[in-house]
This record gives sequence, C-alpha cells and structure tokens, in this order.
Amino acid sequence: MLDNLTSLAHTSCQLDDWRHHLAPAINFGFRAPIPLQCPPMITVILLFISNIFMTTAWYGHLKYPRESMLFAIVSSWLIAFGEYCFQVPANRLGYGQFTAYQLKIIQEVITLIVFVLFAFLYLGEQPRWNYIASFACVLAAVAFAFGPALV
Repeated sequence: MLDNLTSLAHTSCQLDDWRHHLAPAINFGFRAPIPLQCPPMITVILLFISNIFMTTAWYGHLKYPRESMLFAIVSSWLIAFGEYCFQVPANRLGYGQFTAYQLKIIQEVITLIVFVLFAFLYLGEQPRWNYIASFACVLAAVAFAFGPALV
C-alpha cells in the first residue's frame, strides 16, 4: 500500500528542490521531510479514502451488536490503521497548498459526505431534514474558511 502511495505521489508531484535524490517522493523513513508540490486533488482523494476507513472503523461494528466489545474494539483499531496510511500522506502532501485549518475543514466535509453515504447504504438509515440542514450549515462554514480574509 505504501509503495503505491509513493508511486502515485512520485508520478504526480514535483519535488521542490535538488534533494529528490535522497529519498522516494514520499519520505516514509526517518530522514527529514522532502517538500512536495502536488495537485490539490491528490490530497482530497487520499482524504476520501482515509475517511472511508475511519467511518467503517467507527460505525461498521454497529451492524453487529451481538459481537463482543473486545471484538469491536480490536477490529475497529485494525481498520483505523488503514485510515492513517492515507490520512498522514494526505496532510503532508496538502500542507502548504492548504493551511492546517483548511485541511481540517476539507476533512470534515469529506467525513460528512462519507458518513451520509455509509449511514444510508450500509446501516440503512434515512436522512432527516434536520440532518440535511445541519450539513448545509457546515458547508456554509466552508465558504467562510476558503473565502477571502476580512481582516
């Protein structure tokens, strides 16, 4: 999985300076990080994948109430590891093109999108008008976060 991410980043990201010969495009080792210039969609795609893992880890066990709590915890923890394999590279690649605040807001919007689909398709829950209205408020907050600064 990590080799695929390295390959993806290597083919679509440009290294900022001459240090490209020191390490692969995404530095998973212990060397100093290498600054990358990547298309913003790489970050968004990786965040979508990471949120699918995290939503499954947090809510997937709800469909199996007869399983033990220990099983739910361990299986959720193992699924969450996959989330980190995508979330950490997404934030590393996106930071600089986006501020940390913007990365968090992007992640929250993606979380809502993934969760709505997960709750509807996997858990069989119908969205209610007040849920949709609250999600619209979150989307309005995104406009403020990515809009021009007033001060």
